[in-house]
Amino acid sequence: MSRLSLFNSPLLLGFDHFERTLDRISKTGSEGYPPYNIEQVSDEALRITLAVAGFAIEDLEIQIEDNQLVVRGRQKDDSDRIYLHRGIAARQFQRSFVLAEGIEVTGASLDNGLLSIDLARPKVEPQVRTVPIKKAAQRMSDRPAPEIKTEIKTGIAVTGGAKS
Repeated sequence: MSRLSLFNSPLLLGFDHFERTLDRISKTGSEGYPPYNIEQVSDEALRITLAVAGFAIEDLEIQIEDNQLVVRGRQKDDSDRIYLHRGIAARQFQRSFVLAEGIEVTGASLDNGLLSIDLARPKVEPQVRTVPIKKAAQRMSDRPAPEIKTEIKTGIAVTGGAKS
């Protein structure tokens, strides 16, 4: 069974990577942990802030895989502690964000349980360029047919210098 694609139009050339990105986003799921904010700091800058209370810098990892920003957290269980009630989650997580072309991660910091990741979004200037048109070489059907000479010698037909 084939599925319906938004980018099936012959007018949308080279947009197949958007479809793969949308598939990746939908597979990420609606996991709500850890909660996060995305804010626009300036015209060219964004900041993602994740609430990672209880995680130390050593427990966190930020990677860029292709055009995807992946934040992972892994806490180690402290076997010396005996909990009577454990309401603060000590679980691992992975949160992914798909980055548009050109977005760069400029830095990250951890402060009071909030992991902030700064992103630079360069301003895209519209580009207009003219593509030169060259005169195409004549097509095979437009060229005159080459003259073919055939000789028959000792029962072997020779056409244009090649034996057949």
